[in-house]
Amino acid sequence: MKIVIGSDHAGFELKEKIKQHLIERGLDVEDVGTEGRETVDYPVYAHRVGRAVAAGQSERGVVVCGTGIGVCIGANKVAGIRAALAYSEETARLASAHNDANVLCLGGRTMDHEEALRMLDIWLDTPFDGGRHARRVNMLEEDV
Repeated sequence: MKIVIGSDHAGFELKEKIKQHLIERGLDVEDVGTEGRETVDYPVYAHRVGRAVAAGQSERGVVVCGTGIGVCIGANKVAGIRAALAYSEETARLASAHNDANVLCLGGRTMDHEEALRMLDIWLDTPFDGGRHARRVNMLEEDV
């Protein structure tokens, strides 16, 4: 599986930990930046990740900023993206099982980094339930 990751400066440290963790899991990782702690604008990296996933260049994406909120809003601006902000193991599981989230959003300054890695694993390892959830996910692409 290929995963694209990106972050702003506030999420840089967690993004680097995520990248190493994904590589250790044997996954193909594309890092679209940022490359350090110098202040940058989170929408740039959220859009890069979202566009890569929407274009099929990557199966899933992970974006990180200070809270995860800004990158979640930014990634969801890209058509075809279902970005979900996870803040617990249960929300990470449900993001996959019920929402078929193709981008996971995390907060580098608002969560324990080890917990974030556990949420990442849960999100990656949880299959989409389909069924009634598929109908709802399909509605996200429609003007309802």
